[in-house]
Amino acid sequence: MDASRTAPDPTGPADGAPGCREELLGWLRPGAPRPGRDDDARIRGLIERLEHLQPADLTLQPSALAGVWELRWSSSSLPYLATQPWLENLQMLDPPAGRAMNLLRLAGPLGPLAGIGVQAEIAIAPEPPHQRVTVRFERGGWLGPRIGERRLQLFRDVRQNFPAWLDVTVLDDDLRVSRGNAGTLFALLRRPDLDLAALLP
Repeated sequence: MDASRTAPDPTGPADGAPGCREELLGWLRPGAPRPGRDDDARIRGLIERLEHLQPADLTLQPSALAGVWELRWSSSSLPYLATQPWLENLQMLDPPAGRAMNLLRLAGPLGPLAGIGVQAEIAIAPEPPHQRVTVRFERGGWLGPRIGERRLQLFRDVRQNFPAWLDVTVLDDDLRVSRGNAGTLFALLRRPDLDLAALLP
């Protein structure tokens, strides 16, 4: 593994949007060192700087949002939002169809056999700064392996008693930064090796 990917330089500010983005990607890519508390502050600082230097506009990037994304860092202390080498925290987004799903599964060959998923209806809000995606959770439960054209699943309806949304503040071909309605900051990497249509039930 290239040392520049596994050991980001923690000193000094990144130079402009490209330098800031590359340093942030160095922390997020698989194989990078696991951040400590001081590193979390550095990552948050890089994200906030990139939000200022490279803000997303979903009206100009409608196709970039679609795809399979993997959570690589979050500001949350919740266990299921922590990055672990043995766990994949995936998010599938299909804005043209108004569909999305969060999927938590084991990493590696056992991943496709089972996972915990939550399906949602999504829509891009028309108001400026054109970064908000509204979310209405619909069903959640166990998602099993695909057998032929069907996929085994045991989902139940989800009752959502509060409005939910996600602000996509940075977006490009590889990187997505989002802020949730609960104030959590998320950094995700695109997974081009995973097929959106195959993962969304």
